[in-house]
Amino acid sequence: MALSSNVIGAINFVAMLLSIPVIGAGIWLAMEPDNSCVKILQWPVIILGVLILIVALAGFVGGFWRIPWLLIFYLIAMLILIILLACLVVFIYMVTVRGSGHLEPSRAYLEYRLDDFSGWLRRRVQSSYKWDRIRGCLSSTNMCAELNQSYRMAQDFFNAHITPLQSGCCKPPTLCGYTFVNPTYWISPINNAADMDCLQWNNDQTQLCYGCDSCKAGLLANLKGEWRRADIILMVTLVALDMCILDRDAAILANSTSFV
Repeated sequence: MALSSNVIGAINFVAMLLSIPVIGAGIWLAMEPDNSCVKILQWPVIILGVLILIVALAGFVGGFWRIPWLLIFYLIAMLILIILLACLVVFIYMVTVRGSGHLEPSRAYLEYRLDDFSGWLRRRVQSSYKWDRIRGCLSSTNMCAELNQSYRMAQDFFNAHITPLQSGCCKPPTLCGYTFVNPTYWISPINNAADMDCLQWNNDQTQLCYGCDSCKAGLLANLKGEWRRADIILMVTLVALDMCILDRDAAILANSTSFV
């Protein structure tokens, strides 16, 4: 028995609602300081969410006003968008599967190494042209200044759970052996050649460790955490779309045929 136009409209209305978390995930990413500096994932997610909304709206109109060609367009376009969404979910998982922090002696926060992350993510920050733009954007934020306001004593700072971005960009790596004055001002050791990042550190508040590989690694660690959270939203939306649409495609096609 063919589905009524009201049922088809209800299915497509649910699909319209499911576009909201996708668009919301993209907007949330765009509002995060690190993602706004890198500008990789947010726009593809937002565009995909808007396309799902438009196609679902077309299906709603086609089902409610019994327009067979619009329903057929909806079925084909939604199938393509679901495949694209599935590819995006898998892609995000694959590029964020690597990369984790390392514990340092007498430190509560983690430190990060660039080589731990996927090659695709590393290429987003390794070229000097791309990093100069990202670095300028990061240095314009107040993420490092916030540390100076929050932590006055060395032990308080060493026991703090700061973000990966702050760990990588706002202080020298622990292995360099710098002496704490405040979170963004450190006294250099006699021999600071333990790592190239040790030579990159600068107490100038506009420089700090923004040129360090540890800063790039901290940025990627931040991105990984945020992308993983967005990926969960996309995955749930994908499953919901499958349940609401793919399992009923044959019935909707049968209904559209009955309109002719």
